[in-house]
Amino acid sequence: MVDELPLAGTVVLLRDRGDAPEVLILRRPSRGSFAGAWVFPGGLVEDGDRATGASGQDAARIAAARECFEEVGLRPTGLVALSRWIPPAQAPKRVGTWFLAAADPGGDIVPSPAEVVDWRWISPLDALDRHAAGEIELFPPTWVTLHELSRYRSTAEALAAASDAPTFATRLLPGDVFCWIGDAQHPDGDSGVHRLETARRPWRYRRG
Repeated sequence: MVDELPLAGTVVLLRDRGDAPEVLILRRPSRGSFAGAWVFPGGLVEDGDRATGASGQDAARIAAARECFEEVGLRPTGLVALSRWIPPAQAPKRVGTWFLAAADPGGDIVPSPAEVVDWRWISPLDALDRHAAGEIELFPPTWVTLHELSRYRSTAEALAAASDAPTFATRLLPGDVFCWIGDAQHPDGDSGVHRLETARRPWRYRRG
């Protein structure tokens, strides 16, 4: 059951630079579930994150802010839910993850050596281009989030658009295709298309 999965929270920090916002991404060490990939700060909900009775999205929000401080030394506030991600049944470790966005709180980045090999502020389009060129590795939730954020011209615009926080309950199809609700081949789908095709780069996101 989805509600019985371990829970995590991820912080998408945004800042304005030029005519497009930038996001903070980190490269993980070459071990663990996200070995070598570029991700947003975040991690699992711990018992202390539920100490005040928080559950679900609220616990994930507390965990996301805590993990962000532990990993890069920044304390985000005003976290807004962007989306919730449920891994496919084939995933070796299944964790339900809330992606939450906030404006850069300011201050110096202080990376945790155990969790962060490298970090950078980057525009979503630049990150997607680097992935397409094989320069960085991304997982589908990060890729789709960057794709969606690439539509906005400012942090304020991106945060204002975060209202419905859709759930991406993932189904993996043959040919390295990830599909979600709204796709005809999803168990909860209809006659539309909502998928990410990852067999070759650049990845292709189709929705409609």
